[in-house]
Amino acid sequence: MVDSTGCAAGEPFALRVLGDMMEPEFEHGCVIVIDPEGHVKDGCFVVARHNDEFFFRQLAIDGDRYLLKCLNHAYDEVVELSGMDAIHGVVTQKAGKRRKDRKRYD
Repeated sequence: MVDSTGCAAGEPFALRVLGDMMEPEFEHGCVIVIDPEGHVKDGCFVVARHNDEFFFRQLAIDGDRYLLKCLNHAYDEVVELSGMDAIHGVVTQKAGKRRKDRKRYD
C-alpha cells in the first residue's frame, strides 16, 4: 500500500518533536525516526492516534490497557488507547547533528 506522500505504508519516516512533554530524553526540535512495523513492547516510545490526534509518548502496557505517558514530570497527562491498532509506529532512533546526540532504541 502506498499513501499520498509516495511512501510505502511500512516504510520508516522521521518527525520533529514539538514541545517539552518528552524531555529530558527527547528535547524540543529533535528528530525521531519511526518504524511503522517496529516491535511494540512495554516502555517503548510510540506514535499513536487518539481522538483524531497523534501523540508521541512512552507506552505503558497494564494488562489489556495501553497507556501513553509523558516523560517530563511537569505533565501528569495519561492517555488510554483503544488498543494496539491505535499505534502507528515505534521510535527506533533519535537523530542528532553530533554523534553523541544520536541514539538507537531497540
